[in-house]
Amino acid sequence: QVQLVESGGGLVQAGGSLRLSCAASGQNLHTYAMAWFRQAPGKEREFVAVIDVYGGRTYGVEAVEGRFTISRDNSKNAVYLQIDSLEFEDTAVYYCAAKRLRASINSWEYDVWGQGTQVTVSS
Repeated sequence: QVQLVESGGGLVQAGGSLRLSCAASGQNLHTYAMAWFRQAPGKEREFVAVIDVYGGRTYGVEAVEGRFTISRDNSKNAVYLQIDSLEFEDTAVYYCAAKRLRASINSWEYDVWGQGTQVTVSS
């Protein structure tokens, strides 16, 4: 069973950048679709981005496209989320998730989750 650990969150001013990392252990990620979700206080968890086993990318949340970039490095067994031009509304706990093979934007299809990393954007 794969385990995921996120890192890279923190407090940043609006307009700044962060690079979130998701490190995997237990199994190689090359057969997993990897996704990022986020959950803001008082809101439901929402899909941010997914990268499939071939490197294809899908982004959710209309506002993030162009500011968020998901990538993976199978040699390092890791997935990343680059966030540029951070906005106050990006404040949330960001979660990394994994599922076998086919990518999905639905959180309920992911059976492996990290513990989350907090991103706080100050205005």
